[in-house]
Amino acid sequence: MNLITLLYIGAGGFFGAISRFFIANTVQKFFNSFFPIGTLSVNVLGSFIIGFAIMYFNQIVAPEYKAFVITGFLGALTTFSTFSLENVNMIQNGDYKQVVLNIFLNVVLAISATISAMIIFRKIYT
Repeated sequence: MNLITLLYIGAGGFFGAISRFFIANTVQKFFNSFFPIGTLSVNVLGSFIIGFAIMYFNQIVAPEYKAFVITGFLGALTTFSTFSLENVNMIQNGDYKQVVLNIFLNVVLAISATISAMIIFRKIYT
């Protein structure tokens, strides 16, 4: 990996993070909901964009632009888009058991990790 590619990723991440903040907050305020619809909206939007982008980038786009959009922008907007793409790839390959396992492990382990970190933090700092 070269420095130019890393700069493309960083620039994409910059715009993705700002977009995530703006979109999630705007949607959350618009719906005025207790449900995290702002986060859901960026996850679904990112999943849609990565589905379109991966098809487009597999055609003719330079690797730096792919790094900017997929790794940088969408990576900062949401990692859920990558998770979705990986599951779609496994479905297309007929790896249904792996899809179920991947979904289960990502959801359960990510939530468990968040809870564990909060418990550890509370034990250390309270």
